[in-house]
Amino acid sequence: MIPVPSGVRVWLATGHVDMRKGFPGLSLMVQETLKRDPNSGHLFCFRGRRGDLLKIIWHDGQGACLYTKRLERGRFLWPSVADGAVTISPAQLGYLLSGIDWRNPQKTWRPTSVG
Repeated sequence: MIPVPSGVRVWLATGHVDMRKGFPGLSLMVQETLKRDPNSGHLFCFRGRRGDLLKIIWHDGQGACLYTKRLERGRFLWPSVADGAVTISPAQLGYLLSGIDWRNPQKTWRPTSVG
């Protein structure tokens, strides 16, 4: 998992991206499409056409990082193209990277009253 410092936002670029792109190409997309600075320290997430590949670019203050994850089964749940760019919390990013529906995670355990 990426160590996300406090105050860092996680941006999802809606739609799909050519996954052959590296940091320079994805940084250009952040600048032109999302209208953000790729060196700001925020995380920018991109999904491939099939939905099983995710790339995250992040500038940690020392240099550019490119994180890639491919799911062996399932797909990364992604917002619709009409949404533009979506920001999520670091906790939601953890769900997303695990292949869990980050929009509505379900608790599997509920405390019972002490009686």
